[in-house]
Amino acid sequence: MSVFGKDETAIGKFAATMPVPEFGKGSFNRPKPLNLAKVAIVTTAALHQAGRDGFELGDSDFHYETLPRDARDLALGHHSVNFDRGGFAADINVVYPIDRLEELADNGSIGAVAENHYAFAGNQSATVSEIRLDSGPLCARQMLSEEVDIVLLTGT
Repeated sequence: MSVFGKDETAIGKFAATMPVPEFGKGSFNRPKPLNLAKVAIVTTAALHQAGRDGFELGDSDFHYETLPRDARDLALGHHSVNFDRGGFAADINVVYPIDRLEELADNGSIGAVAENHYAFAGNQSATVSEIRLDSGPLCARQMLSEEVDIVLLTGT
């Protein structure tokens, strides 16, 4: 048993029964050098702008939220009682490093910060088929239309 009170053996047995999707051979391309690349954040922290509906509880909400580059009025949609929100409350960049990206663009380490960034809820169905087949490709097409070169993935 781990220090967090979770039975590692039980977790291992459960994980062994989970279906694993098979993906066809993917394409590969060489990205631009970082100093020329436009970077966007995609997070599974269920971030949304304050005052908006955000994400539903449970594992059936597979939509994504568009977060404008200048938005800092973000709410964390992770509702678990076991989740410590202290880091996010102290500094949004713990979960959503938008200010760090701005600094990297200012000093020339990256080419540009994307105008929009995207948030999904991390709690999803066991197959994540909705994100794989619906909202994920839709979000990817949106980023391609915005000429995003690199995605920085963050979680909670």
